[in-house]
Amino acid sequence: MAEWPAPWRGLVPLVLFVVCFRLPLPFGMDHDDFIRFVTSLVDVTGPTIMSVYRSPALAVSWKGDQSPVTWADTRAEELMRDAIRTRWPGHGIIGEEFGEDRPDAEWVWVLDPIDGTRAFAAGCPLFGTLIGLLQGGEPRFGAIHLPALGDLYQGDGTVSTRNGTPIRTRPSESLAESTLLCTDTLSVAEHQDGAAFDRLLRSVRQVRTWGDCFGYTLVAGGGADLMLDPVMNRWDLAALIPVIRGAGGVITDWQGRDPARGTSAIAAASTQLHAEVIAALQP
Repeated sequence: MAEWPAPWRGLVPLVLFVVCFRLPLPFGMDHDDFIRFVTSLVDVTGPTIMSVYRSPALAVSWKGDQSPVTWADTRAEELMRDAIRTRWPGHGIIGEEFGEDRPDAEWVWVLDPIDGTRAFAAGCPLFGTLIGLLQGGEPRFGAIHLPALGDLYQGDGTVSTRNGTPIRTRPSESLAESTLLCTDTLSVAEHQDGAAFDRLLRSVRQVRTWGDCFGYTLVAGGGADLMLDPVMNRWDLAALIPVIRGAGGVITDWQGRDPARGTSAIAAASTQLHAEVIAALQP
């Protein structure tokens, strides 16, 4: 029998072992991999979260930054971390509840088990699980799961879907005709130019606080024109960026810069509308 060339000899046993035992290969990720894996994640986290939704026994604790946390937040993140470590052992993880694990890896998962814990704890259905995936520090894929509504949004910066159906932002060219969303309008002055924001609110058709990740799904799906948050964390942002961009929208930080390195967000349905908002918000 012919012998394998020397450079390949050491790889042959590894390849056979992987093929025979179907071990995961942590070498990368494509769109279909992401969709399948995220679907498997939310099939577990969704029922876990909903098992205590609107439960009288649900206990709410308060972290040092005065943000709320529940058993559902921590348990959902634990489940996602365990699944990622099993399937993609070479990937890093950044999560709201349990911090960083190999954050300098080429592929890093960014997790927010419940974005909108205040809504969740109050029995409001406008909360979701955020799952983002960075490659080399750049948002490559994103998913927003709204378990109380039964919707799963996914995007790769080029295409975005809701429950597998492609979605697009709506044509939006005028501030005067726009619907603007914000999680909490009263917090803007603490982090950004409050006076400029107040003027912006008076220039649009209507303002609503359909906020947290739900507001970004409305922009991506054509239900609203603008969604603004004056302060955000990495786990709040990473999943949103590929979904908004994949739907044809624009997302930056409050000053119009790269949102992946920012601490705030402005999502707009069109380039023209986004430019008008950025101009209006600057001092």
